[in-house]
Amino acid sequence: MSQAEDFNARIVAEFRANHGQVGGNFAGARLLLLHTTGARTGRALVNPVMYLPDGDRYLVFASYAGADRHPAWYFNLLVHPDVEIEVGDDRIAVRAETLTGAERDEKFAEQAKLVPRFAEYEAKTTRVIPVVALTPR
Repeated sequence: MSQAEDFNARIVAEFRANHGQVGGNFAGARLLLLHTTGARTGRALVNPVMYLPDGDRYLVFASYAGADRHPAWYFNLLVHPDVEIEVGDDRIAVRAETLTGAERDEKFAEQAKLVPRFAEYEAKTTRVIPVVALTPR
């Protein structure tokens, strides 16, 4: 297991044990568990991801901490957009759609205002950080 996979596994276990709450760097953050299928491998994967509630949708941000490439889970959503998320103790079937244009910019700015770390991520990269709406099916 890679260091990143081990880190994610610990966060997932803590999330499930504490009804969606975790400590450490994510204390107080809105986290969900994103279930995807690997675009190349077909493997079932789970990633803890910060989200922003938006009506009945959950918005997630493919920031990858400001890296110059998108996280793997984003590519997985492009290939397999029908996924599940865990929010607290609930498991919800959702469809992923990447936001574009003014809506994308507005929602990213809203997240960056609430969580300034996202503004830092945006400043670290030249890529446009995707904002993905997860809408219950």
